[in-house]
Amino acid sequence: MGINSAIIKINCNTIATITPNTIPPLPSSSACSCTCSANRRAAETSSSSSTIRYQRDNILHLLHYIGRFFFLVWLDLPIYFFRKGRSSLVLRTTFWEVGCYMTLYALYRLNPHATFCVFLLPLLTLRLGLKVGNWGRHAFVDDEEPDSDYRLSITLIDVASNRHCFNDGYHTSHHLNPLRHWREHPVSFIRTKDIYASQHALVFHNIDHIMITVRLMMRDYGTLARCMVPIGPAQIALSLDERAAPLRRHTRRFSEEEIRRKFKVA
Repeated sequence: MGINSAIIKINCNTIATITPNTIPPLPSSSACSCTCSANRRAAETSSSSSTIRYQRDNILHLLHYIGRFFFLVWLDLPIYFFRKGRSSLVLRTTFWEVGCYMTLYALYRLNPHATFCVFLLPLLTLRLGLKVGNWGRHAFVDDEEPDSDYRLSITLIDVASNRHCFNDGYHTSHHLNPLRHWREHPVSFIRTKDIYASQHALVFHNIDHIMITVRLMMRDYGTLARCMVPIGPAQIALSLDERAAPLRRHTRRFSEEEIRRKFKVA
């Protein structure tokens, strides 16, 4: 009985390691990309999740951002982790990403239609959603203090996606503490809302990250201003037009000289 239990345990551990890393829609590279994005400065300067080199209300820039992730994530992530000296993640990302593609190829040769419907389509849909959502999370970057967690990300409240996606809207709270449990985000936000106000953080309601991206592509800053929740005396005093102006300004792309100067990048 003991030997059988050990065999079952080994088999289960092996399956639990191999399956999620090689079978879409969430291979290892997606988790590693999240790890990469959680680093504040890296996410905004050198990683494939960076948005500051793009004009965030330009659809061609959005398509370039998505396309780079779709076709170059297998290369960008290992290079990023190599530059950071994280050799274990270089090997892990490369091995499992290539393993995922090989698995897809083998399955496609076996049954193209089933592989497309069960694996390829969910993978493509998920990656599209992840990048469109991440664009909305980091669309507004304050050019006065762009490396502040409060000024390079946003907070969403009173939105359905928080109830279904583990309070995903509290992205500023996630930046402040990537290890914070999702149930603690609203509590942390309420307790520290005065700091959010003093740091001119952006809070929205009744709109999710994907719809923020959609409104940006429409350049509909009026709707975004109406969804903005003013916190602190400075924001409360603004009219709708006055709220829209800084939102538009915060979507401006950064030049390489600005990135070197403001992020202290060599």
